[in-house]
Amino acid sequence: MRWAARRRLRLRSWHKGADYVLALKGNQGTLRADVELFCAEQKACDFKDVTASMRRTIEKGHGRIETRVYTAIGDICWLQNRHGWPGLRGVAMVESRREFVDGKTECETRFYITSLPPDASIAAEAIRGHWGVESHHWVMDMVFRAMPEACFQHDECRIRTANAPANFATIKHLASTLLRRGIGKHSSRVKRKLAAWDDAYLASLITG
Repeated sequence: MRWAARRRLRLRSWHKGADYVLALKGNQGTLRADVELFCAEQKACDFKDVTASMRRTIEKGHGRIETRVYTAIGDICWLQNRHGWPGLRGVAMVESRREFVDGKTECETRFYITSLPPDASIAAEAIRGHWGVESHHWVMDMVFRAMPEACFQHDECRIRTANAPANFATIKHLASTLLRRGIGKHSSRVKRKLAAWDDAYLASLITG
């Protein structure tokens, strides 16, 4: 499975076997448009025609307040019949509202298909796990992209021989972990540069 596909698919054993949560993008034919229209229609009638569950979370930090409303919806046989996703049991919608200290407000809605039951709490946990994977891969892609050695660029790595891919993946994950442990509020990219320029700083990362 290619890295791009692995990022979009979050697998985890929730009950029996493995379930999935798949973030819908604009490059999946009519699937995203169908789910978006379906969610909009059901929201307009207060989800009275479907089995639905909702959960609201509020988080404060980084100069903003973010409110998320997770909605998990069942009764999507029509979607399964039309698109034929194996094990499909529901769709999920996440509506985010970010209020910043400067008065700026941002709103975003994301859509997912899932093999999980229509339980908003379970869906929220799975989706947040999915975001954690996305964030980790973003670090792998962007922080190490600036390095001249292509083998350290996560998506652009061309190492394919024997155990070399697994070995380099281990090294990159270790480096990422050490950078996150670094003292100070610098970004991971700045910490990487400091480690390259300052042996004492590098030693502090390694020794903790």
